[in-house]
Amino acid sequence: MSTLLVETRRAAPADAANIAEIHDSAWRFAYRGLIPGFELEKMILRRGPAWWETALKRGSRVVVLTFGDSVAGYANVGRNRARGLPYEGEIYELYLRPEYQGLGFGRRLFADARKELANAGFDGMAVWALAANETAVGFYRAMGGLGVARSTETFGERTLEKLAFGWNG
Repeated sequence: MSTLLVETRRAAPADAANIAEIHDSAWRFAYRGLIPGFELEKMILRRGPAWWETALKRGSRVVVLTFGDSVAGYANVGRNRARGLPYEGEIYELYLRPEYQGLGFGRRLFADARKELANAGFDGMAVWALAANETAVGFYRAMGGLGVARSTETFGERTLEKLAFGWNG
């Protein structure tokens, strides 16, 4: 009998190609039809393996979730960029390959990303999601996030509403 382990760990530069693949497939899955096609393609192409390798070498905090020998997802975390919010940490991105979604891996990755922020000394955290991304909004609400702010972001000709969720300590 073989057992596949689900683990999380800090990403290394050698993970850059896997993270870029996850970014590509998860963004196409999540944002096709929400973000205009040309804008979405530009955003995806900007974040290829070389971009991720450089970010990791410069110290970006990225946690990867592995399932057996496969990298199934990643979370990019750090200091909260929205100074008006009373949370020190932020999950900038949390994505899984589409085939791993809906199986509980996101909950594990979220919990471990939150631990990564706490271990780095950040008190509380925020996450932003596009309001029209019902899957993400539902996930963050299910994880206990409280709606704490609204904003907008423009993608080409389309302006979309964003929601911030917050968690204390």
